[in-house]
Amino acid sequence: MERYHKTNVMGTMNMLGLAKRVGARFLITSTSEVYGDPLQHPQAETYWGNVNPIGVRSCYDEGKRTAETLTMDYHRGLNIEVRIARIFNTYGPRMCIDDGRVVSNFVAQALRKEPMTVYGDGKQTRSFQFVSDLVEGLMRLMEGNHVGPFNLGNPGEFTMLELAKVVQETIDPNAKIEFRPNTEDDPHKRKPDITKAKQLLGWEPAVSLRQGLPMMVDDFRQRIFGDDKQDSGNLLTI
Repeated sequence: MERYHKTNVMGTMNMLGLAKRVGARFLITSTSEVYGDPLQHPQAETYWGNVNPIGVRSCYDEGKRTAETLTMDYHRGLNIEVRIARIFNTYGPRMCIDDGRVVSNFVAQALRKEPMTVYGDGKQTRSFQFVSDLVEGLMRLMEGNHVGPFNLGNPGEFTMLELAKVVQETIDPNAKIEFRPNTEDDPHKRKPDITKAKQLLGWEPAVSLRQGLPMMVDDFRQRIFGDDKQDSGNLLTI
């Protein structure tokens, strides 16, 4: 939709203008979606992507690609200090319960005793990083001397069916799975090559999906059902 593209383009321009006026370092939180439905696997920052410029997802994909272009234009042309992070799927406590992201969907559906919705055959893959790992990566990027772009994601790769099974293991072994037709232009594979972040930022994720998911489930359970019986020892401080 046009508001996604407008936000990425006009919002980025406005913030770059502000950074220029006040002499601030500017961070663009881009996305793995700039790689589209990749023909290279895993995806390194040198890969230019495979994006449908007129597809239903292009308002977001191309919006973020344009935001990166604007950021580098301001950096090269106006000497604005910038940093570019390409963020892969991230999950954790305090996410919006019904935001439509796959981990949120599966967790909320399993807790509510609803079938987990899998689109297509469930063999498409994603990589999931816990929020504290992302925060650490962004801090290292902002405090360092490298512009980027940098992939920030967990290279552990899961099919949607494998993710659903981890949710079953964590919440309810009897949780059902419901298959629906796949969405248009849904990427088949997604996995970050984080070699550059390891070498230049000294960063790599520390929390596995099976470690992080229970912390998200505790938070969702409390907010959905008002259950205060959380194990505070399971909460990760960031």
